[in-house]
Amino acid sequence: MPGQTEEPSATLPILPYLPELVFGLIAFGIIYWVVKAKVVPNLEKAYAERTEAIQGGIHKAEEAQAQAQAALEQYQAQLTEARAEASRIREDAKAQGAQIIAEMREQAASEAARLTGIAHKQIEAERQQAVVSLRADVGRMSTDLASRIVGESLHDETRQKGIVERFLAELESGDVVREKVGSKTEDV
Repeated sequence: MPGQTEEPSATLPILPYLPELVFGLIAFGIIYWVVKAKVVPNLEKAYAERTEAIQGGIHKAEEAQAQAQAALEQYQAQLTEARAEASRIREDAKAQGAQIIAEMREQAASEAARLTGIAHKQIEAERQQAVVSLRADVGRMSTDLASRIVGESLHDETRQKGIVERFLAELESGDVVREKVGSKTEDV
C-alpha cells in the first residue's frame, strides 16, 4: 500500500475521524448545555430543599429537645415543691393532731374534775340527808324506847328534837355523861 494515499486516521489509529469528532463535540456541548441549564438547577433545587428540610428537622428536633428538657426541669421543680408541700402539710397535721390531743386531754381532765366535784357535792348532800334522816329515825326510835321505859309519851316534837340533838352532839364529841332520866326530866 505504498502507492495509495492513506487516510490519516488509518495511519494514526488514535486520532478520531474529524467529522465524528466535530459531531461528538457538538453533541457533547448540547448535552452539557441541557444538563447545565435544566438538570443541574433541578438537582441543585432538590438538594437545597432536602438540605433545608434536614436543617429544619434538626432545628425542630433541637427545639423539641429543649422544650422537653425545660418541661423535665419544670416537672422536677414541681415535684420537689410538691414533696416539700406534702412534708409541710404532714408536719402541720402532726402538730394539729398533737394540739387536738392535748385539748381533748385538757377537756377530759376538766370534765373529770367537774364530774368529780359534782359527785362530791352529791355525796355530801346525800350524806347530809342520811344524817338528817338517821337523826330523825334515831330520835323517833329513842323517844319510842324512852316512852316505853318511862311509861309516858315523850312525843312532843320540840322536846324530842332538843333531847335528840343534845344526845347526838354528845355522842359526836365523845362527852356522853350518864344521867338519870328522872332527874333530867324534873329540870326540864
